[in-house]
Amino acid sequence: MGQSTISVRLDDTIKKQFDSLCAEFGMSASTAFNIYARTVVRQRKIPFEITAENDPFYGESNTKILKESIEQMEKHPEKNVVKTLEELEKLADG
Repeated sequence: MGQSTISVRLDDTIKKQFDSLCAEFGMSASTAFNIYARTVVRQRKIPFEITAENDPFYGESNTKILKESIEQMEKHPEKNVVKTLEELEKLADG
């Protein structure tokens, strides 16, 4: 099996901390990235949660509202209203 190289840019401080932690685990940074890549491929997802904690759009309450809205739209497609951007701008302008 062939090998490929990937270049990753990291903040110097993060790289030093990452290298040090990998050494504590008894592996190189390259091995850690290989483990990560294999896990992503095997699970077909990022193996940890990615959040935007400070952005209220991604907050728990808004996510719940968005999911409920999507479910409502899927259950009752006949009630969906479609507007062009121009129509929405006219509505916003009053």
